[in-house]
Amino acid sequence: MAKRLIPCFNRILIEKIVPPSKTSAGILLPEKTSQLNSGKVIAVGPGSRDKAGNLIPVSVKEGDHVLLPEYGGTQIKLDDKEFHLFRDEDILGILHD
Repeated sequence: MAKRLIPCFNRILIEKIVPPSKTSAGILLPEKTSQLNSGKVIAVGPGSRDKAGNLIPVSVKEGDHVLLPEYGGTQIKLDDKEFHLFRDEDILGILHD
């Protein structure tokens, strides 16, 4: 990525994972078969502050695979790639293998 975007506050930059539309044998899969709203965390902001001024860190780190809500986030295009910005509290969970 030519430009490096560092999100502000408790924002998280995510690249959505697109499920494969074809198997290795060449069989076309319907769109709804493996539709899971997930993405890879590309960058995270430093976190937000509470009323006392203490830093509340972001709950995910770069490289995590996360579960996303169906709607929401801000779409961003950088170097012909599509990314989404979400708030930390919008992330539904972290996916582990």
